[in-house]
Amino acid sequence: MSDSPLLKVTSLSRIFGTQHAVNDVSFSINKGEVLGFLGPNGAGKSTTMKMLSGNLAPSYGEITINGYDLLTQPKQAKAHIGYLPETPPLYKELTVKEFLSFCAQINQIPPPNRKEAISIAIERCGLNNVAYRLIGHLSKGFQQRVGIAQAIIHSPAVVILDEPTSGLDPIQIKEIRHLIRDIATEHSVILSTHILPEVQTLCDRVQIINQGKLIFSDSLSGLSQQMQASSLLVSLNSPPTRVQLYTLEGVTSVEALSPTQFRLHYQPDNNPTELLLKQAVEKHWQLVELTPTQHSLEDVFMNIIQQENSAQEQA
Repeated sequence: MSDSPLLKVTSLSRIFGTQHAVNDVSFSINKGEVLGFLGPNGAGKSTTMKMLSGNLAPSYGEITINGYDLLTQPKQAKAHIGYLPETPPLYKELTVKEFLSFCAQINQIPPPNRKEAISIAIERCGLNNVAYRLIGHLSKGFQQRVGIAQAIIHSPAVVILDEPTSGLDPIQIKEIRHLIRDIATEHSVILSTHILPEVQTLCDRVQIINQGKLIFSDSLSGLSQQMQASSLLVSLNSPPTRVQLYTLEGVTSVEALSPTQFRLHYQPDNNPTELLLKQAVEKHWQLVELTPTQHSLEDVFMNIIQQENSAQEQA
């Protein structure tokens, strides 16, 4: 990976009236990275994507694309951006090849290089068999591929994809995800999505935006650490009281799921499993189930959002 980021965002803000749709957001992305951009509806994802692609001016802040300032050098900076909005900008009365030829022209690819650029985009996006078909006659999955092809035809440094698999069937989703990973070998990719498994499948880093603010930024491995087991599902035929379970070293809380089943939450660095087994044998609790419970990405996502909302309410 390159030492210098291909995209750098500094203190980015966008105000509509009195509302901060995006509030002081900063981050960067290097070559070969896929950055997942997450957030609930209305969090500021699409507004941020529009600013990064040059379709919406920020109220404050700086955006640098491959060394060019998007505000002071818009032509040079935009030449290094590929953008796929949530609804692909397609001319459905054209064939795939005609449309990509048009895209090559508006991206100012020199005439001698256009044929090769079109061929590469068609090949990479798996469009060979539909190159001469009208876009309006293609399935949604193939239309999405055409949308991605127009975003990469000029070989930009940064490719911005806004909900690229929205509305696709499982087979199409798998194919588009494979395509995105392939694109990331030569470009930086920013992926805005609300499909959490997509993040685990595709992304190297994850950022979460909520109420216009960036509230989480970490590598996928860092996010995975938050998903590590920190609770136990326990069934006992002769259970003790909740208070007795709570007094086990490391246990932070006890949920009674039924008279004989409990969920024990514990500090990640202080697993009470061995102590629980010992106590169950000594005190005849008749242990019948002991299962570590791993947090899903949905659990982690909701926990981060809820913690941030609680902090803002208390402020």
